[in-house]
Amino acid sequence: MTPDQTGESIHVLDDRAAQVWTKGSSKEFACDRKSTAGAVTQRACAFCGSRVVLYPIADALHIVHGPIGCAVYNWDIRGSLSSGPQLHRNSFSTDLAEKEVIFGGEKKLKASLIELIEFYKPKAAFVYSTCIVGLIGDDVEAICKQVTQMTGIDCIPVDSPGFKGTNKSGYQAACEAAYKLVGTAKTDGIKKHSINLMGEFNIAGEAWMIRKYFERIGVQVVATITGDGRVDDLRRCHGASLNLVQCSGSMTQLSKLLEDKHGIPMKRVSFFGFEDTAQALYDTAEHFGDSEMMDKAEALVREEIAKYAPRIKAYKKQLKGKKAALYVGGAFKAFSLVLALRALGMQTVLAGTQTGNAEDYEQLKEICDPGTVIVDDSNPLELAKFVLEKDVDLFIGGVKERPIAYKLGVAFCDHNHERKIPLAGFEGMLHFADEVARSVLSPVWKFAPRRSFKTNIHLNPGND
Repeated sequence: MTPDQTGESIHVLDDRAAQVWTKGSSKEFACDRKSTAGAVTQRACAFCGSRVVLYPIADALHIVHGPIGCAVYNWDIRGSLSSGPQLHRNSFSTDLAEKEVIFGGEKKLKASLIELIEFYKPKAAFVYSTCIVGLIGDDVEAICKQVTQMTGIDCIPVDSPGFKGTNKSGYQAACEAAYKLVGTAKTDGIKKHSINLMGEFNIAGEAWMIRKYFERIGVQVVATITGDGRVDDLRRCHGASLNLVQCSGSMTQLSKLLEDKHGIPMKRVSFFGFEDTAQALYDTAEHFGDSEMMDKAEALVREEIAKYAPRIKAYKKQLKGKKAALYVGGAFKAFSLVLALRALGMQTVLAGTQTGNAEDYEQLKEICDPGTVIVDDSNPLELAKFVLEKDVDLFIGGVKERPIAYKLGVAFCDHNHERKIPLAGFEGMLHFADEVARSVLSPVWKFAPRRSFKTNIHLNPGND
């Protein structure tokens, strides 16, 4: 237990005690666990995880086999943009009700698939199994095979019920489903210096910005998986020479399949912040061993930083000494955020992720400052109390963390997949700095008495 600024102690559930760690502590840190029952984790369900990964494939049909609430829960959940088809923006559902729960929903699924395929003529169809389907035992795979034979359109089951007693995550289910398309098209026209951008979801058009960087240094992007994605690109992505994996939590499984089955090496990268974006370009040029490509990458970095660095420095003067807390989905995003905040003169005092593994957290520990609290799979009460204890000026997270910040009178920056502002690349760093400065320096916070906030929130297991 540690006291917060209200004088109350922060009591973490005993089963989660090892998942909260402070830099400088000698105790062991645990992660990569199933969520503790009763902890009210910030994680989403397996179905949601699979849906957000595959959703940006814009010319595919996405149909949720389950109650209508499942489809509504993550309808249009990503700020992913498409340069062409908009079919992915629809949230089709079989709308299972009491009758289907009792007698089964296979007939309804088959009829729905045939009708939608005939009307929309998609390149492929992804069928997401939800918890109720895992409970009643519908054979989704068999229905998909039947409809594929009838229509000639690949219907791919996404095995994502949340409580089947397996350790399969929604990310893993999505990767396995996507891989069923890989290798089903020719690789004609793919150059030697070619890559797949994996774990890039084109939030607010970020994939388009990153593509241009690689085109400028002479690298062909075969497929963006899955931002502004196309089924045909996924079919031929096995022809690329290198996989650059940004969101490792969501794409590790697919990148391993491409490496094991097709011999494509993988590099973990980030396109958030000057430092990480530049390093991604340099790593790519170094991998291909092309001196001309490296020269182009260095010239690009110099040119882009020269455009935006002066304005970043101006923001740094205003933000120096401010404290930030961050809680994000993937650990690689957390690394980049810590470095980007440091570039703005800010200190990260709380850092956490939903899906980090032991290797991720070792890296996060290394780059964080002494005294930084690191949490794995946290919950709203823990996050709220640590934000108060550390007296933060900014909370960075997603839609589920926003209410925590605003209720405590803390500035908030949305860095999740619902946002509408591009934060990747060199230009994105300026957008990030601008959003952070506008949020943290807003005069509205002088009316929020959080620094003398007296709370009745408790984290003891018996309290409501």
